[in-house]
Amino acid sequence: MARRESDYSRPTVRRRGMRTGYTTGACAAAAAKAATLALLMGEPQREVTIRLPIGKDATFQIERCEIKSDDVIFRNIVNGTDTTTSTALCSVIKDGGDDPDVTSGAEICARVWTDDTVSRVDSTSGESGVGFNRSVNGASGADEVSVTLRGGEGVGTVTKPGTGIDVGDASITRVPRRMITQSVQNAAKSMGGAGSFIVEISVPGGHEIAKKTDNPRLGIVDGISILGTTGVVQPFSTAAWRASVNVAINVAAANNLAHMVITTGTQSELFAKRWLALEDMAYVNVGIFTGSALERCVRNGIPRATLVGMVGKFSKIAMGYFVTHVAGNKVDPAFLASLAAECGASDDVQALMRDAASGRHFQEIALEHGAMQVFDLMCERVCDEARRYLNGKMHARDADLRERANDLIIDAICFDFEGDILGKASTSAAGIPLTAASDG
Repeated sequence: MARRESDYSRPTVRRRGMRTGYTTGACAAAAAKAATLALLMGEPQREVTIRLPIGKDATFQIERCEIKSDDVIFRNIVNGTDTTTSTALCSVIKDGGDDPDVTSGAEICARVWTDDTVSRVDSTSGESGVGFNRSVNGASGADEVSVTLRGGEGVGTVTKPGTGIDVGDASITRVPRRMITQSVQNAAKSMGGAGSFIVEISVPGGHEIAKKTDNPRLGIVDGISILGTTGVVQPFSTAAWRASVNVAINVAAANNLAHMVITTGTQSELFAKRWLALEDMAYVNVGIFTGSALERCVRNGIPRATLVGMVGKFSKIAMGYFVTHVAGNKVDPAFLASLAAECGASDDVQALMRDAASGRHFQEIALEHGAMQVFDLMCERVCDEARRYLNGKMHARDADLRERANDLIIDAICFDFEGDILGKASTSAAGIPLTAASDG
């Protein structure tokens, strides 16, 4: 997808020639600091500098800055009265750099006002009191500057456990909460100020953007999440991908799901939904991180994991590769031909398979020559290698994890490119609980 260089915040950190970006959490913190300064100074802000969790400063251009003396902060729908006060709203356009992030280009807004009616700080825990209307507790700081966070329009609300955020709170994760809070505190202290600040984070259009994320599946409704542990978005970040897989499985486990479907891509996930009668949360697209996903299932005590994919990725897993990126290992036609040999394929067919240009080409040869057993055998090897992988990973760990790894039921389903099942296997004698594929 073509991407336009943002005219607003321009990251300076680079990695392998690719331009990094900033997280939604960093943008929210910058907008909150600018809004706090605008509120206290009574002057619009053009740019602001914040400290990132990685220990570096970053300067953000402010897209929008609005100061109002009588802004409505609460509307009583019972008696029709409004509570108004002076507020400042600032926004930053999120620049995701060269990472294919659906939130890149979103306007991250922070509206700030002072409020002395909010319950105050618990000095032991460092948590401020709960605000109102989808409030999120934010850590307070020294010099009597306390901060309460709210989720506004376009910021999702957590409705299911397992995300690390309390159910009912806005989906602003721990590090962004801290960044926002500290940025507001720094702004207030730089002006010699103290007191209580309310910060409302919003994202215009966030409800629509969220449909392109995993939020609906995780039970986060009505908007995107404010995320980021470093403040910086690394292009095509494998760490972020792995972390998202872990969160998805954690959420499923917290909601007592007993069966996870580990898909190697979007297409295989769509196909799996035709054949497995499970709720949406059970499906997690792990991409190249099949091994990490299996480990996470074991750690969460999930009883069953079904691996689904197509010939290319499955051929790699069947060889014992559990990080299946094309740059790290390639489809090995000789290995696939050897599986066909075990299934009785002729020497001529094996020769054709050894010359196959891709997994798809191998599939076409197998179908043309009636070597269908090879797909079941490949799935059996996927199950065997998954068991071997987990046993190796859990060998040096505690007995409970080793027992869970041994108890995990592992299935494998290989699809063709139309969504029909080429082969399947399971470590359960009862097989895989399939439903009839829908006509749709």
